[in-house]
Amino acid sequence: MSDGDEETTADSDAAASDESTDATPETLNERLDDLEADLEAAETEAALDDIEADLDDAESDLDAANLPEPDEDDEDAEDPQADLETRISDLRDDLDAQRGPYASDVTDAVESARSKLTETRWTAQGEPEVRDAVEAFADAAGESLEETFEVDADSAEGVDVDALDAALETVAGAVADAGLDADEDAETIASLIEATDELESGLEDAQEWDDLETNEQLMAEGFYDVLGHYKDYPPELSALKQWESQGRVDMVLLAKDSLQSEFMQDHCMDALVRMANPEAFDEMHQLAQRRDKKAIKALGRMGSGAEDAVETLVEYVDTDSDPALQKVTFRALGEIGSTAATQAIADKLEMDNDNVRPYAARALGLIGDTRAVEPLSDTLANDGADEVRAAAAWALRQIGTEAALEAAAEYTDERSFLVQHEAELAADALDDTDAEAPTA
Repeated sequence: MSDGDEETTADSDAAASDESTDATPETLNERLDDLEADLEAAETEAALDDIEADLDDAESDLDAANLPEPDEDDEDAEDPQADLETRISDLRDDLDAQRGPYASDVTDAVESARSKLTETRWTAQGEPEVRDAVEAFADAAGESLEETFEVDADSAEGVDVDALDAALETVAGAVADAGLDADEDAETIASLIEATDELESGLEDAQEWDDLETNEQLMAEGFYDVLGHYKDYPPELSALKQWESQGRVDMVLLAKDSLQSEFMQDHCMDALVRMANPEAFDEMHQLAQRRDKKAIKALGRMGSGAEDAVETLVEYVDTDSDPALQKVTFRALGEIGSTAATQAIADKLEMDNDNVRPYAARALGLIGDTRAVEPLSDTLANDGADEVRAAAAWALRQIGTEAALEAAAEYTDERSFLVQHEAELAADALDDTDAEAPTA
């Protein structure tokens, strides 16, 4: 660079610095007036880029300017700095609004439609409405891009939503690959935007499952199909009883998910407890993780079919502050019968609550783990509550080994009738065992 060029650049920088330093509210507002007029007249992205650059310059000059500050004692005094910052911000918003649309706006809208399509549960009426909306969009997009997009979404089961999603993906890919320019292809992009708007409206208007009232959903699922001449009210209760009698866990769970009244929720849970069907395991396990006692009871009734819930239930064994939870948990663990719970329950034979200890003893009997013979024998010998001792004797009888029966049979002369009764049954079981033993 020559000395003359360096001097010219230095002079320009100095001039720019002086201009920034000497800027006033009047001169800055005049510049913004000109930019506002330019923005109204701009028709291309290039023109908008120039305006954005000029706005950046104006903002820099504003930051460097020494503008008068408002009088702090005058609430009505104007703040030129704040007013100019607001004008620049508004012009930037107007500039952004005037840009585009772009091809990316089209693809973004299609992706949004794909999410709506695949994440929504459509009714039998809504599925063909969705198909029509996607087919119309594919035709309109094909016309704009001078291509043909095939949509084949009919199947034996109805409308194939995955096929509709694949069609939208194909159109979005074609738009992205077309290399559309915001200026040169403005009409094409505008027509595609219009098509995506129609697609969005079509999906919005199509009937979703959530649009139906609860009774309409149940009717659509065939929940009321079992009703004849029913006596119970409401009819949902009669239908629930029919589905329970048929062993249809799916319909009972449907009622539970759909009917939120406390009355029907209680009846649904009672039905699931009575049915004791492992098909309801996932639902009951989720509720059990929230300490729902009926769900825990239902898991127990499932027996070994609920073994995957043992880890969850063992966590409640030590909840001494909630005896009701402990009782139902002990019973459920006993009915499930997993030896993984033996030690945790055996440790509770020494807990303080006389009303809960019998449940721990009986749970050990139901599990049948021979490792429990010793702690149960100690409980039978030393516990201060007859009901607990009787439960321990009962548990030893359930375990049924010779050692367990002998431990219980020692108390046939016990003062407590409950303990004596269990001991006599244990002694009878030993006699039967001896009688069945082969002679030498």
